[in-house]
Amino acid sequence: MSRLTLLAAPIMAVTLGLAGLPGEALAQDAAAAAAAAPAPTISNGDTAWMLTSTALVLLMTIPGLALFYGGMVRKMNVLATVMQSFAITCLITVLWFVIGYSLAFTNGNAYVGGLDRLLLGGMDMAKPFVIGDGLAAAVTNTIPEPVFFMFQMTFAIITPALIAGAFADRMKFSALLIFTALWSLVVYAPIAHWVWQPNGFLFSLGVLDFAGGTVVHINAGVAGLVAALVLGKRKGYPEQNFMPHNLVLSLIGASLLWVGWFGFNAGSALTAGPRAGMAMLVTQVATGAAALAWVFAEWIAKGKPSVLGIISGAVAGLVAITPASGFVDGKGALVIGAVSGVVCFWSATSLKRMLGYDDSLDAFGVHGVGGFIGALLTGVFAKMSVANVEGAFASVLKDAPDTTLGLLEGNASAVIIQLQGIAWTIGWCAVVTFVLLKAIDLVVGLRVDEDIERDGLDLALHGETIH
Repeated sequence: MSRLTLLAAPIMAVTLGLAGLPGEALAQDAAAAAAAAPAPTISNGDTAWMLTSTALVLLMTIPGLALFYGGMVRKMNVLATVMQSFAITCLITVLWFVIGYSLAFTNGNAYVGGLDRLLLGGMDMAKPFVIGDGLAAAVTNTIPEPVFFMFQMTFAIITPALIAGAFADRMKFSALLIFTALWSLVVYAPIAHWVWQPNGFLFSLGVLDFAGGTVVHINAGVAGLVAALVLGKRKGYPEQNFMPHNLVLSLIGASLLWVGWFGFNAGSALTAGPRAGMAMLVTQVATGAAALAWVFAEWIAKGKPSVLGIISGAVAGLVAITPASGFVDGKGALVIGAVSGVVCFWSATSLKRMLGYDDSLDAFGVHGVGGFIGALLTGVFAKMSVANVEGAFASVLKDAPDTTLGLLEGNASAVIIQLQGIAWTIGWCAVVTFVLLKAIDLVVGLRVDEDIERDGLDLALHGETIH
């Protein structure tokens, strides 16, 4: 098979809905694991934790991200910015119910799910839910499927909301809604299927992404960068003053993101057990380390530590630890946090100036770069003792010995596998995002008129202002 054919296979399968080839070896291993595993039963404790986690992750978008982004734009664009987060929440809720969840989390083929859960048809609210029909013990749940549906909906909501930070101050609201709807179905849902569904091809490859380093952050960051390049720079950037109008709002938003992120990462364990506890611990450690690393780097480079710097650093740490949170211990988290803080500071300041793109609120600089760092270093610091603390994870690994997982444990292939996951995510997201944006620009136009951009989006797009 040619290299071109290998590269084209996922694109053809997602676009045309071709039948998948899940792989005989994976199916045999998974069937054996399923046969050996006890029948799942609903746990009230796990269900309660997942209900709580779902609320925490929704809190990350509304009001967390809305306030975080809203405080960083100019006063005349605050309402338009918070409106984006709220409207995306409403839109993705409906789309996830209608078809998005089915495309992401039903078996389908190796590249996209089927239509088994179209309009949630066939869902049994009282039956213990098993991802992938019991393909492996590691993906057996003790929660009802409606809870899993809701939890994953909050991830589908925040991802396109993050993208909006890259093109703040200049996209039409109508274009935003069309782009969000299409992007969630042809970019987010397939990549979620690749990485988190047991028959997804990146899952089968062995890519480690506990809570969304590839699916959420690299995906959103790359889409944001493409959008920033397609739309072009804000009028007057970088000569004019684009300083945040209210950093108190942004600090409150960042604080809500931090708290909500415990549901994001610890909730991804899908149980109220030891792995969730460790995921919460490493999330806190990495976030603190990244915030300090960013603010000290800024202090050295600019002479003063800023509020914007410390909250941006905290978000960078939250992003970077996300894929690793179910696989690393505290020492790994400390390194991941420190590295992400310094590198994301550089990418959001020096790299952006060097390359000349206008990523308004650093969606790529923090989420794209932070997601890349986290996904890569997951392959370095992942430990089997953390991943398999509840005795199920090792059953889905075909190639790695039960005693090793990451590079530091002797499994050098883990880094290569992580790089493959990163590359596939970047490639699919960048190409499809570009095509979607160009098509929307031809139909309704992407960017507001110059006078609207100059005077502010709030009044022109929504008929309201902050007095």
